[in-house]
Amino acid sequence: MSALDEFFAAEASGDLIPWKSQVLAADKFSMTLGEVEDAMLKAGWLPGRYQRNRQMLSTAQQHKLFCSCVAVIGCGGLGGYVIEQLARLGVGRIIAIDPDIFEEHNLNRQILSSPRLLGHSKALTAKARVNDINPAVTLVAFEKAFDGDNGPTLVADADVVVDAVDNVAARKALDIVCRDLGIPLVHGAIAGWYGHVSTQFPGDNIIEKLYGHADDSPGVESQLGNPSFTPGAAASFQVAEVCKIISGEGELLRHRKLHIDLLAMETEDVPF
Repeated sequence: MSALDEFFAAEASGDLIPWKSQVLAADKFSMTLGEVEDAMLKAGWLPGRYQRNRQMLSTAQQHKLFCSCVAVIGCGGLGGYVIEQLARLGVGRIIAIDPDIFEEHNLNRQILSSPRLLGHSKALTAKARVNDINPAVTLVAFEKAFDGDNGPTLVADADVVVDAVDNVAARKALDIVCRDLGIPLVHGAIAGWYGHVSTQFPGDNIIEKLYGHADDSPGVESQLGNPSFTPGAAASFQVAEVCKIISGEGELLRHRKLHIDLLAMETEDVPF
């Protein structure tokens, strides 16, 4: 048994390793918190912060999440909630892509925004937030607008890509890049009381069916607005899809979209 394994065994309560012991191990063995978490999960120990995941995810599945990389395109309404939930879930590496800064009209719904952060980079704010809530997770921030030219480089390492963009041109470029690279894409869109979520695997053409004839004029959200709760609801469905893709659990929203109506409190499964 290695010195690290002996340390885990001495610090464990059952199979759980508390956060303070994870921090201590990083210092004692000159490792990053992420390296410690990887070693813990690989050896079958569960970080204490994930103990409420264990009824739905095994330690092996939790390790798969930690070893995965998810790219989130957009760090605003949808993207902020997606990033927050991915980090708390335990996805080990997150790529966050957004060229924008926070503006006052973001404050009603974008979870990463606050008055003191007006004018600050959304992508860099996401990095600081993830480091605060789960320092074992690595977030790589790109202050760039995603397009067909830079997209293949930006998301090449991703196991899953999450669509949290707010315009059709970026969404179409994202569709092409993910198809070419063979990466699953979890799509989400919101406006007013409504949203929809769908998952596209290589070979599927869901984005084309949804947006193939749409131009880049302002989206329906410009007429319906976006309150605080709609992005949180849609983002939760998107993160659940990411979790299922990586863990291998559950049925995915393939070849259909989930329409969310928060005014009537109804969801509808719409097949393609």
